Amino acid sequence: VLDQITEHPSNWECKEKITDFIERYHVPCLYNVDTRAVTRMVRMQGVMKAVIVSADRGEDFIQEALAKPMHKNQVERVTTAYPYTYGDGKYQVSLLDCGLKKNILVSLAANDCTVHVFPAHTTAEELLASDPDGIFLSPGPGDPQDVPYVVETVKKLIGKKPIFGICLGIQILSTALGAHTFKLPFGHRGSNHPVKDLRTGRVYITSQNHGYAVSDEGLPDCIEVTHRSVNDGTIEGIRHKTLPIQAVQYHPEASPGPKDNFYLFAEFTKAMEEFKNDK
Repeated sequence: VLDQITEHPSNWECKEKITDFIERYHVPCLYNVDTRAVTRMVRMQGVMKAVIVSADRGEDFIQEALAKPMHKNQVERVTTAYPYTYGDGKYQVSLLDCGLKKNILVSLAANDCTVHVFPAHTTAEELLASDPDGIFLSPGPGDPQDVPYVVETVKKLIGKKPIFGICLGIQILSTALGAHTFKLPFGHRGSNHPVKDLRTGRVYITSQNHGYAVSDEGLPDCIEVTHRSVNDGTIEGIRHKTLPIQAVQYHPEASPGPKDNFYLFAEFTKAMEEFKNDK
C-alpha cells in the first residue's frame, strides 16, 4: 500500500520510477489512500479478506468479488508433481511435500540425510515402502483443515518412524494426534519473532510465515508443548511424550540467527539414530 506514488525519486541508487517497475512486472498497487486508517482497521478487526479493483468499479462488483470463495486446498498448487531424491547421507528420510522450501533439503543433507521427496497425496504405505529412518512433514500454505487426506496419512505414520514437522507440518501432525488448530487474528510474518524453548529457557529469534496455529484448548495428554511465542504465547513447538515425534511452527531452515535453530535438525537425526538402535 502506497500513500503516494513518487514520480521523482532522489536516491542515488535508483534506476527507475516505481510506476515503471510495477507496470513492467504487472504488480497490483494501491495508492492515494489513508494508510493509517487501513492499519487501524486491521489492528482492530484482524486479518480479513480483501480485493484490489480499479477505481471505476462499483460497489456491486466489489461485493461480488469478496463473496467468491477462496481457493481451499492451496497445497495441491505447490506440492511436487513427482517423487525425487536430494542428498546422499546416512539417514533415509521420506519427506511429504506440502510446500517444500529448498533450504529444508539443504539443512537435512547437511545433517547426513538422504531425502526422498513425495507429493502431498502420497499414502502412508508408499512413504514407508523403502523402510526410511524418519518421516519429515514440510511447511505449506493455507488452512490445515483443508487437507484432511494428509492428516489421515499422518495418522497411519504415528508410531512407525520418527517424525519431524515444520510450520504446516506441526499443524497437520497435531491434528493427527487429536489437537485443534485456529486462525490467528494476526498471522506471524517476518524474521524477528522471539520463541522460547521451554526445555532450556533459551529464547531464539525465528523466521515465521503462518496464519494458523495449534490451539491450547483440548490439547491431548500425549502432546508436550516445547516452544512458545514470546510475543503472544501461542504454541511454537511440540513433541510426543512417548514417541519420537516433534515439530515446530517456525522455520529453522530460514537461517534466523543465522544458525541458532539448526539444533532441531540435529535432534531429528538423533531421534532416528536412537530409533534404529532400539529396533
